[in-house]
Amino acid sequence: MRFYEFESRRLVELAGIPVTKYGFAKTADEARAAAAEIGGPTVIKSQVLTGGRMKAGGVKFADTPEEAAEHAAEILGLEINGHMPVGVLVDPKAEVEQEYYAAVLWDGRAKRPMMLFSDMGGIDIEQVAEEHPDHVGRGHLSNLHPIADFQAKETVARCGMTGSELGRASRVLAGLARLQRDYDMTLAEINPVARLADGSFVALDAHMEMEDEAVGRHKKVLESIGVDLSEPRETYEPSEFERNVKAIDAADHRGVIQGKDHGFHGNLGLVIGAGGGSLTLTDAVRSQGGKPANYAEIGGNPSVAKARGLAMEVLKKDGVEKIAVMMSIVSNTRVDIVARGVIKACLELGKDPAETIAIFRIPGAWEDEGYKILDRYGVEYCDRSVSLWEAAGRAVAKIQKDTNPDAPGRGAGEVSG
Repeated sequence: MRFYEFESRRLVELAGIPVTKYGFAKTADEARAAAAEIGGPTVIKSQVLTGGRMKAGGVKFADTPEEAAEHAAEILGLEINGHMPVGVLVDPKAEVEQEYYAAVLWDGRAKRPMMLFSDMGGIDIEQVAEEHPDHVGRGHLSNLHPIADFQAKETVARCGMTGSELGRASRVLAGLARLQRDYDMTLAEINPVARLADGSFVALDAHMEMEDEAVGRHKKVLESIGVDLSEPRETYEPSEFERNVKAIDAADHRGVIQGKDHGFHGNLGLVIGAGGGSLTLTDAVRSQGGKPANYAEIGGNPSVAKARGLAMEVLKKDGVEKIAVMMSIVSNTRVDIVARGVIKACLELGKDPAETIAIFRIPGAWEDEGYKILDRYGVEYCDRSVSLWEAAGRAVAKIQKDTNPDAPGRGAGEVSG
């Protein structure tokens, strides 16, 4: 779940990290009142879940409350990258002497949270890391032990900071690290952290993303800071395929299915699962010249209806010629149930399962019963002696051969059916 900047500011405040005095406004009059309370020049920022606000005219500077109201009225009616703002953030125009970058994110390679700090804030951290690597400090955190202040201090010191500034910046980073852990954030970022003329450190902007599965655990806190939990927070409008799969999943508590198709325009539909195995299989299809039509997840022992529903939606996608049904070895998902569901989808759409299912590779619970069903309809399947890579290759080869009959086939391992 992504948060608007004003919500991220409130989360930062809860973590005890200093912020400037700001206001959130949904109307021009509210923006005028917020600017008057702040006093002095202000910055009016569009509150949208997308980037590019400055270039699009969604960030403006005002010297008076009246000017703040005028800018707010204009920004509130400004669409940015397909997003209409939910309001504006009214922020004081701070006297900044130095900008820094602070973040805590999940490092998938190390499987631990990682702290980042740079004394070159306000710009893209990837650019800083590439062009000025000595200005970026990194430090990993334990998944089990409490977060100690010295860990943040070591990270900040790696970019060359010393003295009182080191202590103040370290407190900000330590607070951000605890926020990331306490609220299950996949990303907790402040860019920039600013050192003001009086020497204080404050957060001028914040970007927070929470694990979707953790939203329920933090419902009371999120509601207390004004988060509308009924509002969809996707950064794009879900496609019809994605909406339909989500509805099918919600209608039945047994098992889990999900599907994404943004960025996929291929002819091979995927009904795949096994957590990281889904990513592995999608990459295996692509790496061997295949063109996936979607990304999918199926598991947790879904019902026949769920397996049928996912396969049906995949098969109905424009351009899909065949589907590949693949998972790693399963223990809590019945092979025969998935087989029944997928074949049922083919038959209801008037498609021959033997021609439509390029490969079926799900070894595990009730596999003998599943293989009998596949045998009955002439569907090619393979057991656990055939790797995920090989199974993906067979599916790619089959669809390529249909497209180009002169293309050579391929195959390895034991195959039945």
